[in-house]
Amino acid sequence: MTSKANEPVTYFIADLHLAQNRPDITACFLSFLKNNAPEAEALYILGDLFESWIGDDDNSPFVIEIARALAELSQKKTKIYFIHGNRDFLLGKKYAQKSGMVLLPEVEQIELYGQKMVIMHGDTLCTRDINYQKFRKKSRSWWWQAIMKSLPLFVRRNIAENYRKKSAMATSVKSREIMDVTPQEVINCLEQYQSQLLIHGHTHRPAVHQLTANGQKAQRVVLGDWYEQGAWLKVTPAGFELLNQPFELSD
Repeated sequence: MTSKANEPVTYFIADLHLAQNRPDITACFLSFLKNNAPEAEALYILGDLFESWIGDDDNSPFVIEIARALAELSQKKTKIYFIHGNRDFLLGKKYAQKSGMVLLPEVEQIELYGQKMVIMHGDTLCTRDINYQKFRKKSRSWWWQAIMKSLPLFVRRNIAENYRKKSAMATSVKSREIMDVTPQEVINCLEQYQSQLLIHGHTHRPAVHQLTANGQKAQRVVLGDWYEQGAWLKVTPAGFELLNQPFELSD
């Protein structure tokens, strides 16, 4: 897809998993915010912007740097919207305000350039991952989050680190089928919202899938992760395309 000059554009990203121990991802993201995102009317972040989020009271230089970069973009013409992922679901209104982001519900229907679409992180579509769905239900409860937020910052940091290790171990033994979306859940979602286009992340398998929903042709667009390169979806009135940007090699 080739966009015309001055044609309106919107970007979607997900699964950056920003962390202090991955300065290459951070550098790529900051470059994207400075050089690519300003041309967009809006930037939608569909979850897992951070590898983990221990609370809005984390004032480490790393999270402040990201907030400042996002705020700088939002002060221009680009609106920034954020949907929580499975790693940063504790990100709250305080950090969102500091970053110039608008928090959206976990599933949102929007109309973009005349087309209705459903956007989400995507973890709720993976219903065959029963253990994760049980944890997800518990961790989204008010009481669990209240307990977590009441703990000292260093304790939450240790808990997040242990969770990352356990998650990595669990992921290594799960089958590809279990970790991918359940096809019927995708259809159910599109039919619930009477839409023919779904955009999500989470599975780290960028692609455009063709399917049938509401008795018509439909599409499911999966965003790429940022582990090895920058990745985003570009949407214009002419259509959409998945783009990527290799990390710059430092000397």
